[in-house]
Amino acid sequence: MIAFVQGPVAALSAGLAVVEVGGVGMAVQCTPTTLAGLRLGEPTRLATSLVVREDSLTLFGFADDDERAVFEILQAAPGVGPKLAQAILGVHSPDALRAAVANGDEKALVAVPGIGKAKAAKLLLEYKDKLGAPHGAVPAQKPVAAGPAPWGEQLHAALVGLGYAPREADEAVATVTPEAQAQTTPDVGALLRLALRSLNRSR
Repeated sequence: MIAFVQGPVAALSAGLAVVEVGGVGMAVQCTPTTLAGLRLGEPTRLATSLVVREDSLTLFGFADDDERAVFEILQAAPGVGPKLAQAILGVHSPDALRAAVANGDEKALVAVPGIGKAKAAKLLLEYKDKLGAPHGAVPAQKPVAAGPAPWGEQLHAALVGLGYAPREADEAVATVTPEAQAQTTPDVGALLRLALRSLNRSR
């Protein structure tokens, strides 16, 4: 198992980071929030989980070991593969997800693209005794390091990466623009969660 990759970021694209490790470019699938914290050419360390299929080997990357552990637990539920598990973590931090499951918060899971009300109810039951309690008070989303692109472009790319249409992403960016303009340094992670809530209400 590849437990982590460490090295300079060689490339970034929607849903993917390439990290140079010993002269080899390791392609790592990441959530939009994780990608927003990476900067081209700068060193990073990503916890990883290798998903093996008959016709593919896919490396998924995470901000820390806890996020990776939750990713692996999420896939234990029927009908939840690595892509959906990653989408869940793209919307909720591990402790926010634990709190949602502990509180039976169906709306929190419905906010994830690809999860409807019926599936959310089933997943709450599946995860109730598997994720455990939050490790502490659920913290406010920490500011994400600014990348080379403006916050609006980062947010738009993150939403498209989660499966929303470009038009929907445009509308969500417009919705959260006043909040972003009120911040000295726009927090892309927090703005992403606001945008997802606005998209969920409009559906």
